[in-house]
Amino acid sequence: MSIVLKASRSHVWLEGLGDWSWPGQRSAAAADMLPPAWVPVLPRHEAGVAVPGRAGAPSRSRSRSARARRVITGTLLGLLAGVCVALAQNGQLTMAGLFGTDSAGAVEQEAPAISSAPAVQTLPTLSPVSQDAAESYIDRASYPSAALHGEGSFLVYLPPGYDSTTAHYPVVYMLTGEDQSDDAFLQVGTQSQLDKLIAAHVIPPLIAVMIQGGPGANLWRNQGAQRYESYILEVQELIDRTLPTVPARSSRAVVGDSMGGYGAMNVALSNPYRFGVVESWIGFFNGLEGDLHADAPVFAKLGLHAFVYGGEQDHIANPAEDLPFAAALRGAGADAHGAVYPGEHNLETVEAHLPGMLAFAGRALGQR
Repeated sequence: MSIVLKASRSHVWLEGLGDWSWPGQRSAAAADMLPPAWVPVLPRHEAGVAVPGRAGAPSRSRSRSARARRVITGTLLGLLAGVCVALAQNGQLTMAGLFGTDSAGAVEQEAPAISSAPAVQTLPTLSPVSQDAAESYIDRASYPSAALHGEGSFLVYLPPGYDSTTAHYPVVYMLTGEDQSDDAFLQVGTQSQLDKLIAAHVIPPLIAVMIQGGPGANLWRNQGAQRYESYILEVQELIDRTLPTVPARSSRAVVGDSMGGYGAMNVALSNPYRFGVVESWIGFFNGLEGDLHADAPVFAKLGLHAFVYGGEQDHIANPAEDLPFAAALRGAGADAHGAVYPGEHNLETVEAHLPGMLAFAGRALGQR
C-alpha cells in the first residue's frame, strides 16, 4: 500500500530523527541502579537461570562479617522501630517527617497514585513464545487479575543480551486499539524494529510490554466492573516485581493506538507520577483537559515527553485534535510534539510511523 503525501494538507513534524544516538553504554550510576527493597527480582525462567549476584558461595570469613553486619543492622532497626512507635503514639510521625521529600515532593505525591492499583497475590510466570535472529525474546504471561476479576495477560519483548546481563531496563507499555489482540504490535513489526534501533544505538536496550485489552469500547479506563485503567497499573507493578526494570517514572513510557492512544494519554495524565513518556497514535483526547490542567505543576517540576499524531484521512479519530492537544501539553509544561501524517485509521498508518515512535520513546527513556 503506497501513500502519497499531500503537501497542502499534511503538517508533518519530526520527519527525521536527527543525529541523536544512544552511546551504547550506560553510566556507572545507571548500570548499578537497583529496584527498591520491596521488589523481588526473579529470574525470567525458573529453571536453569541463576539469580544475579549469587554466582558462588561466600567464603567463611565473608559469611562471618556478613553475619556481624546483620546483627548490628538488626539492633539499629529495632531501636528505630521503637522510636517510630513512640512518635506515632504521640501523633508526631508522618511519611514526610520520617523519610523527607525530594525537590519534587515525590514521596508525598507518589504514594496515593500507587495505591490505585489492586494488589495481586500471584505473580505471573513468563512462558517463551519465540526468539528471533537478533536473539530478542517474546514471552507471554497470564495471571488472575484483581482489576478485571478474571484473567489478565500480556506479551513481553526482552532485548538481545537479556539472559547474559544483570542490567536493569526501562519499559515501554503498549495498549492496543478496540478488539485488537496483544500481538497486533508484533504484526506491524515491533520486535524487529526494536532490534534494529537497539543494534544501531538509537535507543537503549529496553523491555516492551504489550497488554491484552478487552472486548468492545472499554477505552482503557475504569467503568463499572471493568477496571481497565487499574489493569494497566496492575501490570506495571507486576512487571516491576518480576523483571529487572528501572522502577522509576523517568524509565516508564506508555503508548497506544486508536482507543489505546486514548488509554495511554488517560493513564499518563491520571497518574502523573508513574509515567515520564506518553504517545498517542491515531488516538483521541475526549475529556482529558481537566487532568491536563491539574497536572501542570507536576510537569513543571518533573517534565513529560509526549508525542501525538493523527492520520489525515482518519474518519474515526479526528486528526484536527492532535496539534492543539500537543500545544496544550506544552502549555502545561510537557516536552510535547504533534503531527498529522497521511493515512487512515488502521494498522498500516501505525506501521508506517512505528520506527519513529519507538525511537522517540526510547530516546526519551535514555535521557534519565
